[in-house]
Amino acid sequence: MLSFLLLLSFSPKIHGAEEMELTARSAILVDEATGEVLYEKNPDEKLEPASVTKIMTLLLTMEAIENGKLTYDTMVTCTENAKTMGGTTMFLDNGEQISVENLIRGLMVASANDACVALAEHISGSVEGFVSQMNERAKELGMENTHFVNPHGLPAEGHVTTARDIAVMSRELLKYQDQILPLSSTIWEEFVHEDGRKTLLSNTNKNLLTTYPSADGLKTGYTDNAKYCLSGTAKKDDLRLIAVVLCAPEKAGRLKDVISLFNYGFANFA
Repeated sequence: MLSFLLLLSFSPKIHGAEEMELTARSAILVDEATGEVLYEKNPDEKLEPASVTKIMTLLLTMEAIENGKLTYDTMVTCTENAKTMGGTTMFLDNGEQISVENLIRGLMVASANDACVALAEHISGSVEGFVSQMNERAKELGMENTHFVNPHGLPAEGHVTTARDIAVMSRELLKYQDQILPLSSTIWEEFVHEDGRKTLLSNTNKNLLTTYPSADGLKTGYTDNAKYCLSGTAKKDDLRLIAVVLCAPEKAGRLKDVISLFNYGFANFA
């Protein structure tokens, strides 16, 4: 027992963390099962998360399903507000009927902003009401440095979080991993609209999924201000890790950073 405790007492940087040269401004590596932090770099700096925001939107959706407020088959009517969202979308039309399950697919696979707004309006009656719910849930989870302004992560004044807080909400979402991970690991999927139109949903995280075999999620983000962001998860044997990087200056750097974190975690922990 004494030997075991001595092993646990070593700082992660003793085992090679100092060799990592991450490009991201902020990063954290967490054991999903325990929440233990295995590595961190400026983990509490408030930064824009871009579409990584959608982890909270999805968490509230999954909790609404668990609480019986929604089912996967619940039909949602797309509004003009949802239709006119910019950025990545699944090309929903005003008045189009779409199931909660397909909205979740659009959100997880294609990072669809219109799907986020449609879910937010259906769950809370308005985007503003849903954002209030997002912030309340963040407070409950102890996300002390987070403030959401919208459910999708498009640029907005005061819309900030931290790598540590993202790891917290990612870990909470992974309570639903049996439902979520098959979608977050889908490379592409064809969605058929109510009127017969077809939209190809291509995973924004496909670079990680196709490069790192153990990875199966979770959510990317990018805007000009936020730069390249990612909350990734991977599992080897019985160890599942959550790696978060924020404000990586390049897409390739984001991928390299997350893989470096995973490699470090799987090489040094069990």
